[in-house]
Amino acid sequence: MLRSSVVRTAATPDRHALGSLLRRYDGAGEPLSCEPVAEGLLNHGYFLATTRGRYFLKHHLDGDRTAITRQHRATLRLAALGLPVAPPVADADGRTVTVLEGRCYALHPWVAGRHLGGAALTHGQSRRLGALLGLVHTALEQVMADAPHPPKPPYADAAADPARTFEMIDELLALARGARPRTSFDELAEHRLLERRALLARQAHRRPAAGAEPAAGWVHGDFHPLNVLYRGAEPAAIVDWDRLGVQPRAEEAVRAAAIFFVRPCGTLDLAKVAAYAGAYRGVCGAGADELAAAVHRVWWERLNDFWMLTWRYRLGDRRTDPQFPAAAALAVWWTREYAAVRDAFTGRRPR
Repeated sequence: MLRSSVVRTAATPDRHALGSLLRRYDGAGEPLSCEPVAEGLLNHGYFLATTRGRYFLKHHLDGDRTAITRQHRATLRLAALGLPVAPPVADADGRTVTVLEGRCYALHPWVAGRHLGGAALTHGQSRRLGALLGLVHTALEQVMADAPHPPKPPYADAAADPARTFEMIDELLALARGARPRTSFDELAEHRLLERRALLARQAHRRPAAGAEPAAGWVHGDFHPLNVLYRGAEPAAIVDWDRLGVQPRAEEAVRAAAIFFVRPCGTLDLAKVAAYAGAYRGVCGAGADELAAAVHRVWWERLNDFWMLTWRYRLGDRRTDPQFPAAAALAVWWTREYAAVRDAFTGRRPR
């Protein structure tokens, strides 16, 4: 899911700054234009045209050079294995992170392509997408074998507490009801919050048990349609590796499918999910039990998650509003069709 805990803005670099940056790269040329790329919530990206070529300029807002360098090293190694990625361009000194006026930038080759959601993917493409994610996970295990695991927050593996969720629902309800002028979105938000509160009260006993550590490994961390560029029928590049980290791998597979294959009405295309999940299991060797546990944890996560409404009502940011209707409906439908969703991911026959 597209998310971030902090919403920030930054101005487009001016021509002087761009010239200073490009002079660090051999053969990059002089800047001609620099236009913001609309997609993306975590960092800022720009389409940069120069006298020598076209580039994607990424402004890493967090400025964590250690994490950025880790991402760059991973994509360089994945590219060497033949995976569709877009590694950064190294400057004249061999560095891939440029600090300019206190800001961290990386220059990438521009990859022409388009984003395809599940509705635009055939069953064959859905299978190939699952196989690609499985290959990403197995290749990351290889290329990150010598990388220390980044520290995890203490709550990283803890399932959401329904008591805390009820408190959040009450807070968001008050904000939605108090919004002025009141819109159809506010009415939908109130309806879904009340619906979710009742649903969670009935499902609270199904909270995932504490202490069961799911199988974890290096993952992309944000695998969804806006981070996969297609050229024709095949993926040309997996981009935006900002959330590269160690997490339960099967959960990334489930989360990605819940974004790729959700319909506007909030249901999943289970036939395509099954094709995708079967290919994923075949490539990375994940078993049915691992996928079933991942389905349960992600379902519970979705049942307790209101980050889009938090962005709108607490942060005043409405960029994720278009995602809310389908995402909110999905949590309800997934609860009703829990067994069918689990079976699509695991390959087991309906009971």
